[in-house]
Amino acid sequence: MKMGAAPMLEALEAQDETLVLGMAFEERLRLIVDEAHSGFNHDKVEGLIRRAGLRYPGADLRRLDLVDERGLDRNVIAQLGTCSFIERQQNVVFQGFTGSGKSYLGCALAKQACQHRIRAHYVRMPDLEEAWALAKDKPQGQTKFLNKYAAFTLLVIDEWLLDHPDEGMRSMLLELLERRYDTASTVFCTQYAKKDWHQRLGSGVHADAIMDRIVHNTIWVDTGNHNMREHATMKQ
Repeated sequence: MKMGAAPMLEALEAQDETLVLGMAFEERLRLIVDEAHSGFNHDKVEGLIRRAGLRYPGADLRRLDLVDERGLDRNVIAQLGTCSFIERQQNVVFQGFTGSGKSYLGCALAKQACQHRIRAHYVRMPDLEEAWALAKDKPQGQTKFLNKYAAFTLLVIDEWLLDHPDEGMRSMLLELLERRYDTASTVFCTQYAKKDWHQRLGSGVHADAIMDRIVHNTIWVDTGNHNMREHATMKQ
């Protein structure tokens, strides 16, 4: 997305004449361009964050609590924060006990992507399932649904496999992950270890195919068993 003339005009109107008095035209112009570009980037990032639908909009990878106590690897978290895994079309799994901060980490990673001007989106798996059910009743609904969720450069699916997906949902997940494979990155937040996924996915050919599109190019992060909701309450 290119910066139009409007940010330049706004920066020009906002320029304090007393601060630029005596400056050469080229210096004033450089200040205007810098200010306009800074404001444009800020607005662009804020728009991406707003549209990402984050459950925790204030989530921040730089402000994680109890990092060492939870067994989180600071180097892995720092590497994720660069968003280089997205350039490599890698996936990420945050797996741990209920309340261990998986959703927060997923939102923080999506927000970090937005700050890199990468289009990200957060969705809970029950909401994804509901949206899929509604899409089936609309003309071209399924196609539009798949096009929408395949297009996000980073997609965070929270509460992954909280419920056992039925056959229709498994077919959708396979198609969605096939479209995203080697073109985008997906973050899965789940309380279930990898060994349990196949059974929760129905133990059939769909389970084989879905697993095959996730496990080979994924960064696995164990979020431990600390209850971060309880920790957050105690901090208040």
